[in-house]
Parts: sequence; structure tokens; C-alpha cells
Amino acid sequence: MCDITSWQVSEMYDHVHQSMIQTPIKDNVPFFWSTMAQVKSSHYRSLAHYFTATALMDHEVNPSDDEDQQEKAFSQMYDAMPDAHPPLDILKNTKERQRIGKAHLRRAILEHEEALRIYSLCRELRRLDILGDILQATLKRSLAKFALHEDEDEFTDYMEAPDINSKTEQKAEMEVPGSTKGPLSVFSAKQRWTAPRTIRLRPEDRDIGFTLKGDGPVQIQSLDPLCPAAADGLREGDYLVGVGEVDCKWSSVTEVTRLLRDVDESGVDIRVVSMMDTSQPLPPKSATYCGGLPKTYSMICLAFNDEDKNPKSRKVTKKMSFLSWGLKNKSASTLSLPTADHSASGLPWQRPCPAFPSSYNDSALY
Repeated sequence: MCDITSWQVSEMYDHVHQSMIQTPIKDNVPFFWSTMAQVKSSHYRSLAHYFTATALMDHEVNPSDDEDQQEKAFSQMYDAMPDAHPPLDILKNTKERQRIGKAHLRRAILEHEEALRIYSLCRELRRLDILGDILQATLKRSLAKFALHEDEDEFTDYMEAPDINSKTEQKAEMEVPGSTKGPLSVFSAKQRWTAPRTIRLRPEDRDIGFTLKGDGPVQIQSLDPLCPAAADGLREGDYLVGVGEVDCKWSSVTEVTRLLRDVDESGVDIRVVSMMDTSQPLPPKSATYCGGLPKTYSMICLAFNDEDKNPKSRKVTKKMSFLSWGLKNKSASTLSLPTADHSASGLPWQRPCPAFPSSYNDSALY
């Protein structure tokens, strides 16, 4: 039953992938979501062929087995039997079972390779090492299985494995996407958002200090930089997502204005979020960059001078990966700065100035 169930799962993921790439949806769905569905569709299709091949090649009908039950189960796997042979004849013929099983193994290997190909095309998926390990392991398992049954007649006795009928005892249920996160056109995974901030809004002479625009969610505009809300951290372009206990992610300008109009002099707490700039790349990590602030030439020379005075206290830092470095806000550069010749005598300024890597040089970037 694993084969037809895997085929059912593959068809479901294929249906999801086809839905994701349609015009109304693909603009609001991240690329790696649809790619993941495509990878899973090929992966489970390959598993269906592998399990079918295993059942045909490693098992046979014993005299104690119920032949009617075996024949019924096997006949449900295909719309039409391979080469129009009766199901029971195939089950009792070892050579025929081996031939059909190898055909399914070939299909399994092709689907495994297709899943790996799609996986390698998506940068976000390549970061999921465990996914790549699973795809590689299943491919190696199919290749090893095929090698055990490979013979010289492989190319002369070639056949195309038929598709497998999908069937499962599990009932698929449709889940309606949650609307509590706000409109998908704004609050999608394609955007990066700050954590919600709470601002205390205190009207002065019934003036809140800003105006609103947009429609679900509304956006702050024309902010008075001297108003109390601006002093409390409100910024131009923030999205207003809550007023007091009311969720305003779906509220129009009229509805939010009505809520703010009823605020008394004691004020009310509002919640806002800011959209982060996704076009800005991570700052380059070079010999003149440290902790988010550029190092000046004087700072580097002072660091060299301190190391020259205490050569024994110099520490060698193990090079970290890019992801590990990204978690360190104040970590120094992992590139080794050029060291001066300690055998030369004289004062530090009498030594030749080391050639520092340029930030425009590709080799100087992390």
C-alpha cells in the first residue's frame, strides 16, 4: 500500500504546485514554496515506483497465500496490466516480475534525479541540508537496488514502467488559510517586517499628529516630527495594525479614523510595524569592516601597533561560516590582515606600510 499512497501524495503536491503557479497566486507566494511542492511531487512519485519495484522483485506468491487477494491488490495498481498479461500470471512469473520491477526502478531513479535537479535550482532550498541529504539517500538506495538486479540484457529487454493508480485510506481535508495575519498582498512571506511596536498616542487639541492612507492596512503619512507619537518612535510609512484591543490589519481608513477620533486626552496604545528594505544586501565583510561600522586606517594601524607590542597575546580566531558570522553583531573580520616583518628593526612608522585589501577587490570580500 506504500506505493499507491506515495503516488497519491505526489499527485496532491503536484496539484498544489499547479495552483501556486497560477497568475492570481504566484505573485504573492514565495518562489521556494512552489519549488518545494515540485520537489516533493517528484520525490514521492519516485518512492511510489521504488516501493512497487521492491514488492515485485523481492516477493513472490507462496502456496499458502490467498491468490485472489494478491491478484486483486496487484490489479488495482494499474489501469492496464503491462503487455496485457493477466495479473496472476505476472505474479507467478519471476522473470516477468523482475522485468517490470526494473522498469519501475528506472522510473524511480529518473524521478529522484529530477527532484535533486529542482532542489539545486532554488537557493533557499539549498540551505536545507537535511532535505538534500534525504534526496541523495533515496537516490543512492534506488541505484543500489538497481545494481543488484542489473544484467547484460537490460537494454534488449527494456520496457517503460506504467503509471501507478493513486489510492489512500487517509481523507484529504481542505484548510482555509488563516486571515488573522492580514491581507496576503501586504503581509506575505516576500516581505520582511519588524516586530510590532507599541506607541502611546496622545492627541493634542484633538490632533493626532499624522494622517492615514491606504486600505487594509492603513499607513502613516504626513507625520509631524514634533508630535508625541513621533517622539515615542512612530515613523513615516509605518503600517498601523492595532488600536487598543482592536486588530486593524483589515480595517479601512474610515474605520481606523473612527477609532482614533474617539480617543480621549489620556491616549491609547497603537501597534505599528515597519517594512524592512529587502533590496539592501548584507554588508560586505572585509578587512576594513567590523561590527557594522567601518574601520578607519588609523584604527587598523593602532591595532597593528598593539599586536606588535604583545605578539604572544595575539589570538588566532577560527574562521566561521557566513551564517555563524551573521549572528555575531560585533565580531571582527575573519580575514587575516597582512602582518609586518617582525625581524626588521626600528620604530613602527619606519616599517613598510602593509597593503590593505581594497573593498572593491573581490578577494577582499568575505
